[in-house]
Amino acid sequence: MHAYRSHNCAELTAANVGETVRLSGWVNRVRDHGGILFIDLRDHYGITQVLCDPDSAAFADVEKVRSEWCIRIDGEVKARDPELVNPKLPTGEVEVFVRGIEVLGAAKELPLMVFGDQEYPEETRLKYRYLDLRREAMQENMKLRSDVVASMRKRMWDTGFREYQTPIITASSPEGARDFLVPSRLHPGKFYALPQAPQQFKQLIMVSGYDKYFQIAPCFRDEDPRADRSPTDFYQLDMEMSFVEQQDVFDTIQPVLIGIFEEFGNGRKVDKVWPQISYRDAALWYGTDKPDLRNPIKMQDASDHFRGSGFAIFAKLLEQEGTQVRAIPAPRKKGGDPVGRKFCDRMNAFAQKEGLPGMGYIFWREGENGMEAAGPLAKNIGPERTEAIRTQLGLGLGDAAFFLGGKPHAFEAVAGKARNVIGEELGLTDLNRFAFAWVVDFPIYEKDDETGRIDFEHNPFSMPQGGMDALNGDPLDVLGYQYDLACNGYELVSGAIRNHKPEIMFKAFEIAGYGEDEVKKRFGGMVNAFQYGAPPHGGCAAGIDRIVMLLADEANIREVIMFPMNQRAEDLMMDAPSEPQNEQLRELRLRVLPPES
Repeated sequence: MHAYRSHNCAELTAANVGETVRLSGWVNRVRDHGGILFIDLRDHYGITQVLCDPDSAAFADVEKVRSEWCIRIDGEVKARDPELVNPKLPTGEVEVFVRGIEVLGAAKELPLMVFGDQEYPEETRLKYRYLDLRREAMQENMKLRSDVVASMRKRMWDTGFREYQTPIITASSPEGARDFLVPSRLHPGKFYALPQAPQQFKQLIMVSGYDKYFQIAPCFRDEDPRADRSPTDFYQLDMEMSFVEQQDVFDTIQPVLIGIFEEFGNGRKVDKVWPQISYRDAALWYGTDKPDLRNPIKMQDASDHFRGSGFAIFAKLLEQEGTQVRAIPAPRKKGGDPVGRKFCDRMNAFAQKEGLPGMGYIFWREGENGMEAAGPLAKNIGPERTEAIRTQLGLGLGDAAFFLGGKPHAFEAVAGKARNVIGEELGLTDLNRFAFAWVVDFPIYEKDDETGRIDFEHNPFSMPQGGMDALNGDPLDVLGYQYDLACNGYELVSGAIRNHKPEIMFKAFEIAGYGEDEVKKRFGGMVNAFQYGAPPHGGCAAGIDRIVMLLADEANIREVIMFPMNQRAEDLMMDAPSEPQNEQLRELRLRVLPPES
């Protein structure tokens, strides 16, 4: 018999009754039923119930074991009594009577319990991650992640792509986030960087004539953490293609992702039609470039209804250049309760918690002469304007609308959050669905309101729509062939058709204040390569962590990463970052300055 097991803890069935078997695993829990000891023995595959009574020579040793001890048992498979069969377990028809036991690894008192659904502080879970990862939910999440990556690889190969690996140690490149720098021992005073993404290398692969590339790529960025973003590293399904236009990239990645979400989405609906929404429309309608289309609410510009109206706050606001009043429709769910004053007041309080003065509202109720508009706004602007608003928004009896005003960039994010809250609280958001949308037509440039300086708003390597001709006009009108894919309020994919012509690239950077010499210095490898017959190319990258987070129905990305950092970018388990030894610093010719007080 094998030294540790003849079967795993999910294999035994009624067909094994009478066999002598050997199992190894962890003690999930111990139960004492009147002198008979029951142990739920757990391994990666499942649970088998084993038992021991005083007639067994192993009883005294079994009495000593505690939760999370790692043990090996030898025993006889017996059928459970019919009334004791556990249909929830694959091994629920049988149990193993213990004849011998060996403790493979005893456990100290546990800082967190593995069995059960107890909640523990995240700091505790991350410090003892090896225990946290033994919990059933975490085991399922990590298996899901592994299966998703395997499926991605197969689907990409089946689509005609090959996987190529790009360097982990490279040159620093400003791509929108801070680099992690790595000092060079052989070249004192110089530094490598961990790649924020394989961006330049995958473009060089296209210049090298490989046509279709993909990689399950690690990326490293020194970022501030968020619930949906790791502060140090993440993985993405990275791809690039030659001789393609924007729609070709969409048509390639869409069936791959639809297949992944259908395979692992537990029966939730997966949208097959993915609308393409311009960046400006996404901001107007949803208050974000990551819209959640499970919620049908679309915001609208209602400024004209408030110009010169009796509501002085909005009327005066609209006299200023660049201001707007945005309306958020709040239709009641079919058959649902009317949207009344209490809900409106709660939403007003929500806006105040988000740092705004408040949020105006109108709701339509039954009056003496039929439907009437109610609320402070309705009294100030009068029935003709409220009726025009209701007609524009397509609302009716029992519905409401909320209003925010000012310069859009100051209130858009709060409006987007309010839209989400309204959709969820009124039951309009379909939670059993994955809804996708391509956000396209990103502006390449933005102007700093204080300095008036033009700089890149989005990816500087995107091909401008219209090529060189577009760069001869107003920079703020220049759109790029850049795109993001949103799903359920998260950005899952980002990509672009690349600017592969050096003369257009130099001009694009010149507009943002970067001279040709600086571009060559920063991006010399890629700029040089583009002078030797670069093909038109483009691609995208899909965030694996976020995809798995959505499939696992988790709100925190650390629930689907095996060994994540905490919110302060610390590894509490391995004690990183740590102070270097003096010998290491001397070898690298580095000195650490004390932190600023």
